[in-house]
Amino acid sequence: METIRCLILGSGPAGYTAGIYAGRAGLSPVIYEGLQPGGQLTTTTEIENFPGYPEGIDGNQMMDDLRQQAERFGAEIRAAIAVKADLETAPYTLTFDDGSVVQCHTLIIATGATAKYLGLTDEEKYKGQGVSACATCDGFFYRKKQVAVVGGGDTACEEATYLAGLASKVYLIVRKNYLRASQAMQDRVFENPKIEVLFETNTVGLFGEDGVQGAHLVRKKGTPEEENLDIAIDGFFLAIGHKPNSDLFRPWVKTDETGYIITEGMTPRTGVPGVFAAGDVADPLYRQAITAAASGCKAAIEAERYLSEKGL
Repeated sequence: METIRCLILGSGPAGYTAGIYAGRAGLSPVIYEGLQPGGQLTTTTEIENFPGYPEGIDGNQMMDDLRQQAERFGAEIRAAIAVKADLETAPYTLTFDDGSVVQCHTLIIATGATAKYLGLTDEEKYKGQGVSACATCDGFFYRKKQVAVVGGGDTACEEATYLAGLASKVYLIVRKNYLRASQAMQDRVFENPKIEVLFETNTVGLFGEDGVQGAHLVRKKGTPEEENLDIAIDGFFLAIGHKPNSDLFRPWVKTDETGYIITEGMTPRTGVPGVFAAGDVADPLYRQAITAAASGCKAAIEAERYLSEKGL
């Protein structure tokens, strides 16, 4: 069976940055691309907030640049998805969907988190053309425009407030007749003249020619007062949560109630010797490309130190 010194799962900013650092440290890293080669940024048309790109850059192009940089320093990139893990004893064993089984001395889990969607076909149709799951990533493109945010928790209120600083109008579409958010976040939303909260409202579709131009809504669905209405919007933001891609590792690593991997203090250490977590799979707070890249750097440095201490 093949034994790898440093195995990296995931090919977003965390995975590729880990590959760059591990490669430069001479660890001969192997990166498995996973579910979404290039990670979530490949669904973003333009990235304007990553340092070093003053004019902005296409998400696919940036991830291709990172990939090439990792390969330049000796990272081997493979197209497969991990389907089974055994982190009981080192070296750890991973099984992939192509049937391959490998062992590794160090493992960097950079499998990311998947944004939750409503399940509308229009969400897929307009992805990157008005549909987004990250206000801080894409909000800038909607300056002085009308947008809608779906959700009723802290994240939704936070995103609505953030967007209200940019957009001319923000609709907050809430399925229930109340907000689940903390009182402080609710106050911020209700006090903001640019935010209109639509309670007991479901989104049933989106429409538009070359991108989102509006949303089809239903109010008080299934009741005698049921009402259909359309709103004009340029952007549709999902804020109903993310699901960290950590299920495979939960028998061995600690996670919070949502599934985010809990790391030790400011480090990427998981508590399992030689196993580190980087990027959105361990980050419920920031979920930005730059913070993911930084954590990938930390994970690779920790992996190099671990291997050195073990004489591997």
